[in-house]
Amino acid sequence: MDSFDHILNWKPKRGSHLFPGQDGGTCINEAAIVAAGFPYQPVGSVENMPDCFSRPICRFAMHLNDEADDEERQLLLPFVTRLACADTPTVEREREAYIAARLSWRLSFRKRLAILEGALAIGRQADRPETEVISTRMAIVQQNAATVTSVEEYPLCSQFQGWFAGIF
Repeated sequence: MDSFDHILNWKPKRGSHLFPGQDGGTCINEAAIVAAGFPYQPVGSVENMPDCFSRPICRFAMHLNDEADDEERQLLLPFVTRLACADTPTVEREREAYIAARLSWRLSFRKRLAILEGALAIGRQADRPETEVISTRMAIVQQNAATVTSVEEYPLCSQFQGWFAGIF
């Protein structure tokens, strides 16, 4: 994986966000949209992603993003540039089957991260722009932010998810 520790002060956060703040707080999929060169948009569902993004991979990334704690969520940053890898319907079904066959609610975050890595190895790989280009795109979003912190789209929903994350 590319070293992505320096991706400004971008901080993946739980849930969908109406817009990022100067803290760069968004979910992994929202950050991936910006990194791929699209205008920022909230992602409440993987169906909101541009067509070039793999639905099974983005769905799983969203799941990881929302169940992770703040420290674990930072481990998703290297995947930001890799989600724009949509392939044929056959490959997308293979990715979905790969994830489903390996996923268990008892797996550690790092083991689930390895499942994401394995699913990304199936089929087409994302075209990854230079790190400098990605950093510039993300810096522009942060500089244009009207607020210091990100604004969640459904703040109560993410609070409920946090309370019940270990139960389901």
